[in-house]
Amino acid sequence: MAAIYSLYIISKSGGLIYYNQLSPVSGCFGIELLQADTFDLNCFQSLTGTKFFVVSEPGTQHMEGLLKHIYELYTDYVLKNPFYEMEMPIRCELCDINLTQAVQKDRVALLAR
Repeated sequence: MAAIYSLYIISKSGGLIYYNQLSPVSGCFGIELLQADTFDLNCFQSLTGTKFFVVSEPGTQHMEGLLKHIYELYTDYVLKNPFYEMEMPIRCELCDINLTQAVQKDRVALLAR
């Protein structure tokens, strides 16, 4: 019998409405890296439980650092925004601009290696 590690239920509007970690390994808190033939899925989980995912080309290195930087941008431009309400979709032009710059900078750094 195959092991089931996680169960996610997402509403039709795209919101996560249920999550349960079913890992047979004690102390496991979720996905960090899932590698497939055609993509890698990297995850960073903040202390508050908010998860950040990046889907990248297989074998792409240093995604942990990019995800931590994205988390820093999220805290600076989203959480410190007095008009943002928790659990609502993020609509912040400054956040969009800085996320785009961070991803482009990371892409340039990868090409230089």
